[in-house]
Amino acid sequence: MTAPFEFCLRLGDTDLILSQRLGEWCGHGPVLEEDLALANVALDLLGQARLWLTLAGEREGCGRSEDQLAYLRDAGAFRNLLLVEQPNGDYAHTMTRQFFFDAWHLPLLETLGSSSDAAIAAIAAKASREAAYHLRRSRDWIIRLGDGTEESHRRMETAIAALWPLTGEMFAADAVDSSVIDLEALRPRWQSEIESTFAHATLAVPSDAWMQHGGKQGVHTEKLGTLLAEMQFLQRAYPGAQW
Repeated sequence: MTAPFEFCLRLGDTDLILSQRLGEWCGHGPVLEEDLALANVALDLLGQARLWLTLAGEREGCGRSEDQLAYLRDAGAFRNLLLVEQPNGDYAHTMTRQFFFDAWHLPLLETLGSSSDAAIAAIAAKASREAAYHLRRSRDWIIRLGDGTEESHRRMETAIAALWPLTGEMFAADAVDSSVIDLEALRPRWQSEIESTFAHATLAVPSDAWMQHGGKQGVHTEKLGTLLAEMQFLQRAYPGAQW
């Protein structure tokens, strides 16, 4: 695999898998407005995934389309962050996962918007406008739930403890990442966003330094296999099917 292909694949897979997770809330949101809002965020991410996977296919040069990359690969070939494949859990869990991702995604896209690679810069500039809205929304929910009732605060603490060890992978760069962007340079802004929001939400920032990695290298939890079984069912059962 070439670095340009692999890098676009990582971004496309991460957007695609998180979109699929958020789509699982459709029809199950706590209120109708939230049901629609989560579906809109999922669609934004799906649109971004299409752009990244299309570019990945072009960079690979083997003729694979966005659909082939999304629906005809097994779990070991996916390069998404481990964070986004985690199950939805309760609403505190879903919004904590989203906030950790959004606080990283926005500065990532804004930085890539200045990339010397024109195709990457164009996708990032378009996606960053959506990412800014996503971050405002998830930040608001972190504050509402963390500084809400005793029960919502307790659930936020549980979600943070479960998901925090998966955040380090966002900044763990290898040769593929480093050929395009300095991921470590994004950490101060992400950390500042987490600390200021958690302070408003009366939540503590974990001090645990142990972090889990592997998603970007194709080492996933069993949860991704279950997600892909549902997401890829139609294309696997009826190869080449189109609407």
